[in-house]
Parts: sequence; C-alpha cells; structure tokens
Amino acid sequence: MCCAVVLAFAFGCVGVEAEETRAAFRPCIDPSNLPFANTQGEGFENRIADLFAKKLGLPVQAYAFPQRMNFIRNTLRYKLPGEDFRCDIVMSLPAGFDQALTTAPYYRSTYALVYPKGKGLDQVKSGGDLLALSADRRSKLTIGIHDKSPASIWLVKHGMEAQAKPYQMMSPDPDQYPGQIIEKDLAQGKIDAAVVWGPIAGYYAKRVRDVELVVVPLRSEPGVKFDYAIAMGVRYGEREWKETVEKLIVENQSTITGILREYGVPLVNERGEPM
Repeated sequence: MCCAVVLAFAFGCVGVEAEETRAAFRPCIDPSNLPFANTQGEGFENRIADLFAKKLGLPVQAYAFPQRMNFIRNTLRYKLPGEDFRCDIVMSLPAGFDQALTTAPYYRSTYALVYPKGKGLDQVKSGGDLLALSADRRSKLTIGIHDKSPASIWLVKHGMEAQAKPYQMMSPDPDQYPGQIIEKDLAQGKIDAAVVWGPIAGYYAKRVRDVELVVVPLRSEPGVKFDYAIAMGVRYGEREWKETVEKLIVENQSTITGILREYGVPLVNERGEPM
C-alpha cells in the first residue's frame, strides 16, 4: 500500500527504545465483539495486539469494556486518582476520529451486501445489480441493516426503505451481537439479504455452514459513503507512542493484511476497489 511506503520512509529511524519502560502492551478491547476482539483472544484485534507485543518483547494485558457509548472515555482515557491508565491503545478506530490521536490507517474496508446463494439473487455482483432488479422483485425483498448506518441511507436514497429491516448495532443485551443478523436471521431465511460493515459481513458469512453466503463489497456513491479507512488510536499527547505504533504497522503490514484476510475482511483501496 502506498501509505505504508510513505510511513516506512517517514518513520524508518524511529526506534522502540522510548517505550522500553512499558511493562505490557495494553489494548482496550470489547469483551465480546467478534471478529474484532473478545476476552478469549479470538478476534483480529487480539491477533494484531499479540503480534505487536511480541515485536516489542512485552506481554499483552488487555482491558475489556463493552463497546457501547463512551468507550474511549471508559477505556483509553479512564484513570482514577493515584492510578495508571487501564489501557494504552484502541486497535480499531476510523482514521481521524477526534476522541483519540489516530495513527495512519492500517486497512480500509467497506459495507457489503450478503445473500444466500441459490435463492434468486445470484446475478447480483454489485450494488448496482441489486438496484437494477425489477421493481416487483425488489419489492419482495427484506434486507437486514443496522440502524443509523450508511445502508439505511442507501436504501432510502433508492426508494427501498420499505424493504429495510433495522437491527440495533449496539444493544444493551449482552447476548446480542452485530453478526447475528447474518449468522441467525439471514442463514435461517428470515431475511433475504443484509447490508452490514465489511468485517462483520465477511467473518460471519464464513462461519455459516448450512448455506453458502455471498459477500458483495459495495462502492461509495454520491450521498452515501460505504468505505472507511481504519486506524489505531492512542491518547492525545503521546506522540512517541503513536510513532512507535505506526512503525509497527509499517514493518508488519503484510502480516496484518494476512490476518485480516483470514477473518474474511473485504479490503478495498482508496477508490473503493477490492484488493
């Protein structure tokens, strides 16, 4: 990736000596939010944290907190008087997220359409193909989406709001998780298709065994942004730590990309084209 080349040059002389006082690599994670992370270490954020910790010669000491409202305040910025911060890095944040000092992006993904093979949508290879279906065919579809997401904006833009079935992205119920829209309702035929964030789409489509699911990455269009660059985040003021993390990203980008592909993450370039 071109950004990796630029960073390799920019941070080629940055060492990890300034971080030798760290006793552990301490990511802020959600305790149960696959494919991103969980307390069993099964997510790709866990895997990347393990990779970085090994490179720094440190153990991993994760701090888990449900990724609901105020996640940054309750993790990265949480500190009681006389105590240390609980964790030092958030492994996945939108690039430029204003509540943390974000690194250069380490991947870009996009929302994806997911549907079961052999159920009448096999000709759909893009968002445009879905919109090109006959009005009668489209009217019979039920499409699962997460509320307040680009998917809902997209369906409204194209006159398909009646076909949308909204699901909560962040439910207060600990047994609810974003991937169940695919793993349960789509796989069981309760909905005809789903449009969700790419890492969720790819991971849960791979986990379903009873039916083959097709994942179609979606391209951004005027008025609807589907693809986003994802970075890591540290506390404001910790610029040396940020540079250390960016150097780790650059030096391990191919391994990171391999991990993301293992989890089925649809990767796209800055033009939204599949990689």
